[in-house]
Amino acid sequence: MRVSFPFSAIVGQDEMKLALLLAAVDARIGGVMVFGDRGTGKSTAVRALAALLPPVSAALAGFHAEGSAPPAPKATVPVPFVDLPLGATEDRVVGALDLERALGAGVKAFEPGLLARANGGFLYIDEVNLLEDHIVDLLLDVAASGENVVEREGLSVRHPARFVLVGSGNPEEGELRPQLLDRFGLSVEVRTPQDLASRVEILKRCDAFERTPVDFAEVWRAAEKKTLKQIARGRAGLAKVAMSDAMLARASGLCMAVGADGLRGELTLMRAARALAALEGKLEVTPDHIARVAPLALRHRLRRGVLDETGSTVRIERALDELAAA
Repeated sequence: MRVSFPFSAIVGQDEMKLALLLAAVDARIGGVMVFGDRGTGKSTAVRALAALLPPVSAALAGFHAEGSAPPAPKATVPVPFVDLPLGATEDRVVGALDLERALGAGVKAFEPGLLARANGGFLYIDEVNLLEDHIVDLLLDVAASGENVVEREGLSVRHPARFVLVGSGNPEEGELRPQLLDRFGLSVEVRTPQDLASRVEILKRCDAFERTPVDFAEVWRAAEKKTLKQIARGRAGLAKVAMSDAMLARASGLCMAVGADGLRGELTLMRAARALAALEGKLEVTPDHIARVAPLALRHRLRRGVLDETGSTVRIERALDELAAA
């Protein structure tokens, strides 16, 4: 059995881990975009979270062809994790006609794509900024609707495609169009650790995992159980978390203060603040919850000011300070 690197054992990258946990609690948040250097644990974190989560119902994951035998009522499968290759074609992503069956048996059958395999789990795209725009657009449409529709070569197929979309990219290699970037729920910035102690600890943990992965996973079992319990608590308590009119006004006021276009930022900020409160076992959203998720929900939705050279995160923190002082 393949052992994944424990989610709890990832050194630092707290913002990325928080964003992934929020998306695991409430998939409506709309996925996570991770910007940063190569080799900073982006795909490792997503794969580790997928491996940590409890198995899901076989009936609700993957693809089940029409007319095929349904899975056993209590059958479960590991949470799907699909790594989308950069050169993937549209047919490979959405699915297409099964040519082998069409030519051999004269039967029109659907060959599921990567979206079908990711149903019920995570779809990870490395270097999403280098992917063709129309495929990114397609992925975001399906992620938002939770359904994939394929109509080609005389086929008409509609199947569930509910997954957490996680994209990563290095801004130095090309930027994602603002129209597409805005549709990711949360945005995270990761950097190579600059302190010696953190870098040495990363080396030690990676080396220990490579030498004896089973023993290393056992060392972190208690921490993993704690994280899993936190996610389960968040999912169970999400519907009970209240967000007062004052907190809604605070969220909207912040979006207005930083100049976020549209209402998608406010909706994401509201959902992320609720998810954070649920993760912590709270029944009501507080200003602290809003402040902690605001950079994740808003930094990628801000226009670059001609006269303001400060980064998006600094502008959000400045607006939060002004709101708190008002």
